[in-house]
Amino acid sequence: MRYFEDFAVGESREFGEYHVTEEEVVEFAERYDPQPFHVDADAAADSMFGELVASGWHTAAMSMRLLVEGPDDEDDWASMGSPGVDELRWHHPVKPGDTLSLRTEVLEKRTSESRSDRGYVRSRLETYNGDDELVMHWVGSTILERRDGDD
Repeated sequence: MRYFEDFAVGESREFGEYHVTEEEVVEFAERYDPQPFHVDADAAADSMFGELVASGWHTAAMSMRLLVEGPDDEDDWASMGSPGVDELRWHHPVKPGDTLSLRTEVLEKRTSESRSDRGYVRSRLETYNGDDELVMHWVGSTILERRDGDD
């Protein structure tokens, strides 16, 4: 288990591979983001993308899965959730057939002023396609249990 104390500012880690399928792109989009360039290959061909692309929200969801599954399934985080994401940007469209991976870097950490059992870790997450193009990034915080938080 990785606790708050186990994270260091400047630490970076690599996570994943996640293969994106056309079926999944369409299924997600039909349910949550039914724009033509996400759900219909013919309509997508006439769009600014020229082909079917994944919803940005789907890209975020696939990235979250990679993050939660961990870089090597070697350890779980003592996560207590997240207060949110401060920054989210989509840089390049994700297409069926892409293989995603992600990298994280710990930007800062601080103990909670009001709750001794937890701390906050602020990180930058970057998602890349198989051509090593940055497709998305976010900066967000995670609340982590402290190993010695009751003292």
